[in-house]
Amino acid sequence: MTLIRRFLTIAVAATFASVAVGQDKLNIATVDMQELFKQYYRTNEAQKQINVERARIQKENNERLARIRELEENLGKLRKQLDDPSLNDSKKQTLFKDWQGQQQEGIALDRERREYLQRRNQALNEKMVQRMKGILEEIRKLVEEKAKVENFDYVFDKSGMSTSQVPFLLYTKDATDMTAILLKDLNKGAPPESLIKDGETKPEIPETAPAAN
Repeated sequence: MTLIRRFLTIAVAATFASVAVGQDKLNIATVDMQELFKQYYRTNEAQKQINVERARIQKENNERLARIRELEENLGKLRKQLDDPSLNDSKKQTLFKDWQGQQQEGIALDRERREYLQRRNQALNEKMVQRMKGILEEIRKLVEEKAKVENFDYVFDKSGMSTSQVPFLLYTKDATDMTAILLKDLNKGAPPESLIKDGETKPEIPETAPAAN
């Protein structure tokens, strides 16, 4: 179960965990929190920011890799020279020291690159998890406000899944689906470029940063 799904399930369940006393018939609604999250224009904006920052990290990583590959090429050339049987001892020792120095530099640069990549990805992931939680809290509050206005006793997240990947909500009689109305409210006044267009991949904020390599 992803972090997003766990947060959604807990947030909605905690908000609507009580029922009006003495009421003969429950007023029940459903909402697809996953769909609201993915279609919300602020989620799309957050995903675009992720892509920009991740591309910047990758660019810096590629620049570091270029220097390491340059050293590897030099090491290969030095190794060929060292294998030359006509090379005198003095020249061989000089080349060997040069080879050792560049090898150590390459090892240090690659270690630094990996640490940098891990550190930057971890920081980006933590930043986006916090951003995601903020967006989900906005959605949760809107659901709560709408439920109070419409006098619903329960609002169930129909996208919620159990640990065995079985939907929590298997059947609800006469339940009102609030998803479309809520999505319209969420995206009211959104910049056109921030809305999800038909055919576009819906934004997904990763639970964990990709491993360094």
